[in-house]
Amino acid sequence: MKKLILSSLFTMAYFVAAAQSCTPGANFVDSTYGVWPDTTQNFPQADPNVFYSTDLNFKVPDSVTPAIDPSGAFVGSVIQQFTVSDVIGLPPGYNYACNVSNCTYLGGSNGCANIYGTTDTVGVFPITIEVTATVLISLFPGLPPTPVTQTVTFDGYHIMVGTNGQIIICYGIGPFSVAPNPATDKITISGYFPSTETVVSIQDLTGKVIESKIASQVELNFDLSALKNGNYLIVAKDTFGTRTQKFVKL
Repeated sequence: MKKLILSSLFTMAYFVAAAQSCTPGANFVDSTYGVWPDTTQNFPQADPNVFYSTDLNFKVPDSVTPAIDPSGAFVGSVIQQFTVSDVIGLPPGYNYACNVSNCTYLGGSNGCANIYGTTDTVGVFPITIEVTATVLISLFPGLPPTPVTQTVTFDGYHIMVGTNGQIIICYGIGPFSVAPNPATDKITISGYFPSTETVVSIQDLTGKVIESKIASQVELNFDLSALKNGNYLIVAKDTFGTRTQKFVKL
């Protein structure tokens, strides 16, 4: 019995250690920038009650490119650093860990994050990756550049748990936008597929629901006048899954 317990503890420690470490892929070092896998390849399928581990590789350029800023206003500005600040929508029991403890990297460097865990929940889980970048902007000639922080989200990812290779048509929620963000008095939610099956709610970061509405119209408006300043979530949910976005009340 003692040997069995020690063996189980060793196995558990091995999985935890393996899950919370990754090494950036050497084949991505020469890339200009990108995220691997992309949303076409997406994450591998998972099975319920089976330990899951997969890596996300990424590289951010050392300066802003036209692809990042189509307006051209900040093209050429130095990207000082970037942080993978959140991976939203993971299945219950899943988490992520970067190859550096604070998930913060200098511009131009490669990094990776390991997504790991065990869940007993079957379904399709849309994933949103949130990145916060610090860009050095020259506001006035002759003065040192000013660091400006910008949050960017990447969606289109998903993890399928226990679907046994079935083709799932996700015609439910779909992507949606929150505007303005940050906001002061109200926000408008739009871009989703209207349905009486879809519920959109404002939640605090603990998951407490503050207000909910049925998304039967092409857009929804939420009054923020009674809301305290801070960070909140917009959670859109129906029988096909859940999508989440953060917003800031000022």
